Amino acid sequence: MNPTSPFDASARTWDQDPVKLARAQAVADGIRNQVPRQPRALDYGCGTGLLGFALQSHCDHMTLADSSAGMLAVLDEKITASGATRLRSTRLDLVNDPLPPERYELICTLMTFHHIADTDKLLRDMHALLASSGYLCVADLDAEDGSFHGPEFDGHQGFEREALQRQAEAAGFRDVSFTTVFNMQKGTGPQQTEFPIFLMVARK
Repeated sequence: MNPTSPFDASARTWDQDPVKLARAQAVADGIRNQVPRQPRALDYGCGTGLLGFALQSHCDHMTLADSSAGMLAVLDEKITASGATRLRSTRLDLVNDPLPPERYELICTLMTFHHIADTDKLLRDMHALLASSGYLCVADLDAEDGSFHGPEFDGHQGFEREALQRQAEAAGFRDVSFTTVFNMQKGTGPQQTEFPIFLMVARK
């Protein structure tokens, strides 16, 4: 874990943003509409667990994984306080860690892909972590001009859907489809910009 991670610093106030709450609920609704209920799920890059909590009734067991100790600390408090028995947290960084032995029928991830440089490797890793015929659900930004995070951000400026589909198919996925599940607004007045959030659903 990077001790200077901005996600550690923002973990305590993360759930206070109503846009993040609405975004997670919209993505969860999109997944439920397109993917049958599954036995085992992994929410990768889970943060404080907003998506996982919204999806917990859609699976028997869900593992919520993140690399930020600050996020996981808040998540663990939420799991304890809510008495959620289907959720468990784990620290996992697929950029640097070996693949865990567990396999899942559903892997979901919300606003994580654009932070990871090697998305080809990430897609291959997620393909390996899925059980046979499992589902991958990726929610992230459509391609944008860099204004979502600003000039200091060194990750992806969103994704072109067709290009991401080709990457997913190269990693072994099939039946790749996209829907728009949420629209975020940043700024006010004439400076307001809309950022669509897509949901990519694919099968192993």
